[in-house]
Amino acid sequence: MHRLEISSLFDLEKTIAKDLFSGKAYPWEVLPEISNFIIKFGPTLDTEKFEKRGENIWIAKDAFVFESAYIAGPCIIDSGAEIRHCAFIRGSVIVGKNSVVGNSTELKNVVIFDNVQAPHYNYVGDSILGFKSHMGAGSITSNVKSDKTNVCIKIDGDQVQTGRKKVGAMLGDNVEVGCGSVLNPGTVIGKNTNIYPLSSVRGYVSENSIYKKLGEIAGKK
Repeated sequence: MHRLEISSLFDLEKTIAKDLFSGKAYPWEVLPEISNFIIKFGPTLDTEKFEKRGENIWIAKDAFVFESAYIAGPCIIDSGAEIRHCAFIRGSVIVGKNSVVGNSTELKNVVIFDNVQAPHYNYVGDSILGFKSHMGAGSITSNVKSDKTNVCIKIDGDQVQTGRKKVGAMLGDNVEVGCGSVLNPGTVIGKNTNIYPLSSVRGYVSENSIYKKLGEIAGKK
């Protein structure tokens, strides 16, 4: 299942959390470790570049955070990031360099790589958003199945068990998610792929493709 592996989805040089992924094969394996990673890593950050603004909260001094944003720890917000009006960061969140967390966007137990945008009314939970990925307005990750059973990843007719009840979406580098889309629990989207607006996506979507609807996926030319 090489296509689901961390090495196939992400450039780990594009996140402050590179060491979080060390020794892991699949991205969802890091989800239960995000909180402890932040708590241990935060105190090692350069105090000339980061300031501690609350319990287990470290924010780069050149990040822009609106006063109306809510930020709970553990959390790291890297250089140049923008946390906009009424953003809701619930904890266990790493926001990468130059990334945008927008108006009424909610994050929980998430790693956001550098240059990511979740700018308008997004929910992102138990997920990883790769370098320069973009969540269109109103697009969300659904992280719990309706029957509350463990999430599995569907790929080529097979099912890869995650062993977790909460798994949102794993977006590879340069993924574009169209407005109003729902990424169902256990969605994995390969690098450089576009998702049409108003899509309901589940399972693995190949890299370098265009997802139009279930059963209609075109390769990029």
